[in-house]
Amino acid sequence: MPPTIEEATEATDALLEAMHHLVPQLSLSAIPITKDELAEIIDSETVTLFIARNEGAIVGTLTLAVFRIPSGLRAWIEDVIVDESVRGHGVGVSLTQAAIDKSRRCGARSIDLTSRPSRESANRLYQRLGFEIRDTNVYRYSLEG
Repeated sequence: MPPTIEEATEATDALLEAMHHLVPQLSLSAIPITKDELAEIIDSETVTLFIARNEGAIVGTLTLAVFRIPSGLRAWIEDVIVDESVRGHGVGVSLTQAAIDKSRRCGARSIDLTSRPSRESANRLYQRLGFEIRDTNVYRYSLEG
């Protein structure tokens, strides 16, 4: 049975607990999100937090940012997380398709995302869905320490 996908509308205790369970599966160095920070994401005009549910349980999330820059309306996918217990069952596809659909409805010109090469199954999924590897450099400037 495919997961149900919804847009988060409220920073509930259940969603916060799910985020505390899911985020470490993506990044062990991430600091646990607070309820206020989760509410800030959900209340943002430019960010959508998608939630995947399987039999009512939150089993995945995807964050979509849609924003205007001088060259047009852009969309960016971040923090796609599928619980280890349901990987390979269409959760990532459903979340990503929901983000594609929303980006299209918003009028974005394109959707970008990054994925570590070590996440082989995620990279295959994105390519199956039509994402193409770009010939670009991704840089990060750390503002910490």
